[in-house]
Amino acid sequence: MEVDQLQRTFHDYHASLFNEGFLDEQFVQLQQLQDESNPGFVVEVVSLFFEDSERLLNDLSKALDQVNVDFRKIDAHVHQLKGSSSSIGAQRVRNACIAFRNFCDERNIEACLQCLQQVRQEYLLVKTKLEALLRLEQQIVAAGGASPM
Repeated sequence: MEVDQLQRTFHDYHASLFNEGFLDEQFVQLQQLQDESNPGFVVEVVSLFFEDSERLLNDLSKALDQVNVDFRKIDAHVHQLKGSSSSIGAQRVRNACIAFRNFCDERNIEACLQCLQQVRQEYLLVKTKLEALLRLEQQIVAAGGASPM
């Protein structure tokens, strides 16, 4: 694919992530922090988000699997995941975390387990979408175009 076509594909895909509510304005701000002196900034921050999210999701699974569920610990994990998803603009993950925290306050184990599945699903969706966006960026650069980020 030629550079112009790749760039059009990138911009259309990028717009769809906002239109579908996967990303919000925070992601644009993250992109604006990337420049020639730090060309891998967005990839680095997004990769850290993936690592942190997977660790937190595993911690949440373990915490909810305990005989005596510590809702304060669960709430702390969800709060951390909400913060990290907010920082990169992963809007749907953040919104699922808000609902999750409400059920932690109510100490509702069944609802927390359902929310964990919802958060995990939203995380996996945004991860797939961001990986595709970053691959498109790499293809543009490899084809000789300027980074669209």
